[in-house]
Amino acid sequence: MTPGTLFVVATPLGHLADLSPRGADTLRAVALVAAEDTRRTRALLSHLDAHPRLVSFHAHSPPGRLAAIVRALAAGTSVALVTDAGTPTISDPGAELVARAREAGCPVAVVPGPSAVAAALSVSGLPADRYTFLGFVPRRGPERAALLVHAAHSRWSIVLFEAAPRLGRLLVDLSVACGAERAAAVARELTKLHEEVRAGTLGELAVYYEAHEPRGELTVVVAGQSDPAPAPTPPDARERAAVLLAAGTSRRDVVRRLVEEFALPRNEAYRLVTEL
Repeated sequence: MTPGTLFVVATPLGHLADLSPRGADTLRAVALVAAEDTRRTRALLSHLDAHPRLVSFHAHSPPGRLAAIVRALAAGTSVALVTDAGTPTISDPGAELVARAREAGCPVAVVPGPSAVAAALSVSGLPADRYTFLGFVPRRGPERAALLVHAAHSRWSIVLFEAAPRLGRLLVDLSVACGAERAAAVARELTKLHEEVRAGTLGELAVYYEAHEPRGELTVVVAGQSDPAPAPTPPDARERAAVLLAAGTSRRDVVRRLVEEFALPRNEAYRLVTEL
């Protein structure tokens, strides 16, 4: 039996006219659509007069959902993978489905289109020849600290997603880590009725959004450091290394853990470990 094709279909960020003709044709043609939010996708399918079977597929789906979609593909069913808005697999669980479909010998095709990352970069006024996408910001702990250190010392523009209620805190934390004068932009509700792109320094943006509570979908772009200084060793990185070494972890694995947990350059992590 010929397996079905998994189509990775980009859908509008907000403006329905941004869906490509090929994307519309694909959603009308497939037998099954795997959607992050079936309510939002059902509205899009209704707009297109498309009638595939619709199933939810997101980070909290039951364990058997992924396997069921792969079985459908293997049985010859064509499937479209869509996210709430934009390009699937960018900060959602779609990458696992793509990998499993390939493992099962099913063709995978992309139907490209809108992306909040590319859209925000294009209107930010900041360099986009090279950039780093860091996704949603961890709420707390070493992972958040490591991400902020990475953003502060990157030569490239940084793109982040953040929920509206937490934007103010993120801008303050970025101001501390990167310096309040670092250039940045906040893109809000891209392609929607209340689209807003506000550019300025991190300090200016922090003040503005403290006084103006943001709503909607947000993408933050931060300029890279033009001439980055060596990143300081986080004060608890040395302590973490000492604890790992005392527990019998090899020096090689300690170096790897420091790089992952504190975003230290590998040579800096190696130097710290050899000094202990």
